[in-house]
Amino acid sequence: MEKDTMDIEGRSLDLVEAEFVTIKQSTVRSVDGGHVELQQVGSLSIDGERIEVTQGAAVLMRGDTLTLNQSIGVLAAGGRTDLNFSFTPVAVSSDVMNANKSAAGAMIANEINANNSTSILMIGRNVNGTVTTLLDWRSALAIGAVAGGIFGLFSLFRGR
Repeated sequence: MEKDTMDIEGRSLDLVEAEFVTIKQSTVRSVDGGHVELQQVGSLSIDGERIEVTQGAAVLMRGDTLTLNQSIGVLAAGGRTDLNFSFTPVAVSSDVMNANKSAAGAMIANEINANNSTSILMIGRNVNGTVTTLLDWRSALAIGAVAGGIFGLFSLFRGR
């Protein structure tokens, strides 16, 4: 189904494609659009220029501007990514990432602005604000070297 504007509430859909999409309290397999607003929606993939998710869950989110409010996403990728009270294992931004009281497994961006957020691994050219992180680039490099050494040692023993 393709239109310029779609407003959907309380349905279960396979594919939604439109320039302006507003979906509330529904499940959607795939959403593709220019401006996508989702409230209490579960989705497999979301693709758009501007994506706003409130109290939703998605596996893959990709857009120029991505905003998550009280949401969960497995992979969030955007030019500008804003996380507000949200969780995502992997958050990637080509420009700026703002994390406000959020958690991420890995945050990767050119500039990261964090306010009382947590992450396991954070990679960024500029990091501002208060963030609790488990690994920085030095400790990640050390863990990778140790894991590579152990893997190499086991592969030598396995070859005999």
